[in-house]
Amino acid sequence: MTELFNGKGGLVEGCIQRIDRTGLDFEAMEDPKLVLPHHTQWHVFAAFGTLKGGRADWLVEKCTELGAQSVTPLLTERSPSISENRVDRLQRVILAATKQCQRLHEMVLNPPMKVDSLLPIVAQSKLSFVATAEATPLVTALSSSRKESSGMIIVGPEGDFTEEEVNMIMEAGATAVGLGPHRLRVETATMALLATLMLWSDSQQLPNA
Repeated sequence: MTELFNGKGGLVEGCIQRIDRTGLDFEAMEDPKLVLPHHTQWHVFAAFGTLKGGRADWLVEKCTELGAQSVTPLLTERSPSISENRVDRLQRVILAATKQCQRLHEMVLNPPMKVDSLLPIVAQSKLSFVATAEATPLVTALSSSRKESSGMIIVGPEGDFTEEEVNMIMEAGATAVGLGPHRLRVETATMALLATLMLWSDSQQLPNA
């Protein structure tokens, strides 16, 4: 017996009858099921366009494994671009990670976005966190946060956001949160935020949204 999934919540159980170079024959043993997402949907906006040495690949791979709903490359003053070839590669990384961790809902890789375009999305979100140095610790901020079915994680580039960018994001409604006394790499900060928030939202036992 084996299970097939389509990355969109579809799941069917059955048996593989034949495998050759052209493909395989699969006999379904039951009707396909549609499985809804169980957790708070976290959307990651991270300025990783200038990361080198496979670090961007690692970031989107781990976001996929941890259960982020989407990842958006954020274009900032200190990380102003990301190549088209890089975006294509990241999509392949996400597909491979989805298969490896048997994730039923494939993570979405959105087109790159500038900070100006991010602001209206922050304003509409009821739960959004931006990682900044010397801000209120994340765990402290969570103690006063209310339960929501969707939230945003915003992480700046190497060298951090400019002061103007941080101010704009916070004025739009994001909560500034700190991740400890050390300066973290972009991918490390993203993982620290996402892992903590996934555990926190799981503990809230939210109903399906």
